[in-house]
Amino acid sequence: MLFFGFSLASCDPMTEPRAREPIASTKFAEQLGGDDASGFARALEPRELVFPADHGPHPDFRNEWWYLTGNLETAIGRRFGYQVTFFRIALAPQNPAAESRRSRWATHQVWMAHVALSDVANRRHREHERFARGAAGLAGARPEPFRVWLEDWQLQQKGDGRDQTWELQIQTDDFGLDFALEPIKPIVRQGDAGLSQKSAEPGNASFYYSMPRLKTGGRIRVGDEELSVVGLSWLDREWSTSILGDNQVGWDWFALQLDDGRDLMYYRLRRTDGRSDPHSAGTLISTDGDVRRLRASDVLIEPQRRWRSPDGVLYPVAWMLRLNDGSGYRVQATFDDQRMDTSVTYWEGMVDVLDAETGEGRGRGYLELAGYE
Repeated sequence: MLFFGFSLASCDPMTEPRAREPIASTKFAEQLGGDDASGFARALEPRELVFPADHGPHPDFRNEWWYLTGNLETAIGRRFGYQVTFFRIALAPQNPAAESRRSRWATHQVWMAHVALSDVANRRHREHERFARGAAGLAGARPEPFRVWLEDWQLQQKGDGRDQTWELQIQTDDFGLDFALEPIKPIVRQGDAGLSQKSAEPGNASFYYSMPRLKTGGRIRVGDEELSVVGLSWLDREWSTSILGDNQVGWDWFALQLDDGRDLMYYRLRRTDGRSDPHSAGTLISTDGDVRRLRASDVLIEPQRRWRSPDGVLYPVAWMLRLNDGSGYRVQATFDDQRMDTSVTYWEGMVDVLDAETGEGRGRGYLELAGYE
């Protein structure tokens, strides 16, 4: 679950491009509030989510992302984790009159993609970042057949109905991902039928759904080495115009796939005073796809250990998480340095889920830590 907004340096949406304009590094809270939201659509009330249409883009909103994470392993148990996220960022609201005069290069939509591979055996985290305009076929998304892409990085849907599969292809200089992903459970509409309220202000919300358990298989390239892998992935989809309130600075997000077949998502929104925000929320998904909504009062989470990055930022990489049904889990990074050193810096990595009392393994997942400075 990622909430990003950016300003593109020196980019006029109605002019020809220079090369790739850099996206300015920025703070989360400054970009994710409700300022300068006029002209964009807002997530104000629940709406029916319809598929495959809502797999595709929502250009009336300022921000949007398609987000995959997964835990995979080889036949001999060598473990890898991966993250792939495609972001669409609108620089300005749509203007049909102006767009009718634009060149094929001009656009008010900017695309960014983050990809990462975590290699547990070598305690190595690799990440890459790309940008492109949403013009001339460089980057974009379509609903049917679904495809989102940035140059040759792409996620696309094959087939239809319950037997549909998704395909992911990513190639970088030092690693590659080529996977088929098959949904095991129904789509989960997060929040109130898909409306996920993040703060008290009207419109500070997203439309949010998840595909929490995708059977995954394919190949990983690490340098010149090719490896067959299998495992589970998690797909999150959100679109919004504003998220954070004035007193919020970031979040801690957990996506956990438990060995008993259940899946747990929870995000803790953090206030400027360090406390948890009451809009923190999540879901507990049963083996057959039934959903139990979790509110802030249903979950107790406490950091257990922190890792200090080379620039001195402390990230809580081990947690105790307890539900009000009495169950408890220790969630800990498979290794500490899984930070994304990209335009916006955040920690995003694979975690192990252990029983809080016995320490026995209970599952795997991904953890995101955003807004730490």
